[in-house]
Amino acid sequence: MSYKKILITRHGGSEVLQLSEAELPEPEDDEVRVRILATTVAFTDILIREGLYPGVPQTPFSPGYAIAGVVDKLGVAVSTLELRQRIVALTIVGGYSEFLCLPATELVLIPDAVDAVEAVCLVLQYVSAYQLLHRIAKVKPKERILIHGAAGGVGTALLKLGKLANLEMYGTASKPKHELVASLGGVPIDYKQEDFVKQIYNLTGDGVDVVFDAIGGSHLFSSYKALRNKGRLINYGFSSALATKHNRKVKLAASLLLLSLLQLLPDSHQAIFYNIADSKKRHSEWFREDLTTLLDLLARKQIQPIIADRLPLEKAADAHKLLETSAVSGQLVLMCSN
Repeated sequence: MSYKKILITRHGGSEVLQLSEAELPEPEDDEVRVRILATTVAFTDILIREGLYPGVPQTPFSPGYAIAGVVDKLGVAVSTLELRQRIVALTIVGGYSEFLCLPATELVLIPDAVDAVEAVCLVLQYVSAYQLLHRIAKVKPKERILIHGAAGGVGTALLKLGKLANLEMYGTASKPKHELVASLGGVPIDYKQEDFVKQIYNLTGDGVDVVFDAIGGSHLFSSYKALRNKGRLINYGFSSALATKHNRKVKLAASLLLLSLLQLLPDSHQAIFYNIADSKKRHSEWFREDLTTLLDLLARKQIQPIIADRLPLEKAADAHKLLETSAVSGQLVLMCSN
């Protein structure tokens, strides 16, 4: 029996994403074969596609950082799961596929009351947002935060979780997305027409306690200037490296170097880098705890992921194009099977 998957045939633009077929995989003794229902499309997938993300396989391989699916077959040593149970997992790669084999220990059960597509939206963006707020920034009620790209997947998750944490929130976004940012409890700032640092000081008087910056590059220095005393700048992405067609790896390295230099400045501020995969390696218990907490919040309808669109698996390249042109509010989801 064969199944379909999207392959990165070589590093490059969205055209390198190709639909392919392969023989159905068999799980190892400690693995589970998952029939994938849905996978998210994230900027991380674009970095992987462009060859800017470390630790991934040689091409060809399937991208796909997070999945929701159904247990389809158990390895002989697996006793903790049952057939047809619904699960979510952080895969890093492999999610743009109809089937995938994963270690049973990597899977987290989806509560009965939760939609699988909404559940998959928690795995990367919401866990990242939760950890950025509570594990890294360690926010306290009434603190001020600035979120760049506030209408995106992680941005909207930060706004929703920040509201639950009783934070004062500001978010940069293009003008058409201001209504969304405001509806989620943030004060929108038009980064295209306004100097966001000046606007933050106009609005607050003395800056914010935390800036969440997924842009990187020279943008980090401006974010740093928006901090008040003992503020924290947290960098968790490099979308600025994707804004140019040339020297992307150089820009990525320069971004990390600038963050390192900011860490050396003799002031009260902090500059921190966050990556969910590194966090999961260092603190594996955090990921399961935080995802379980978020799934419970979703089941109780205290959070609701914003899904920009649900596209069929074969439209993966179109999804990447939409994300690269900032034409998306919330999260894009690829539907892999019924």
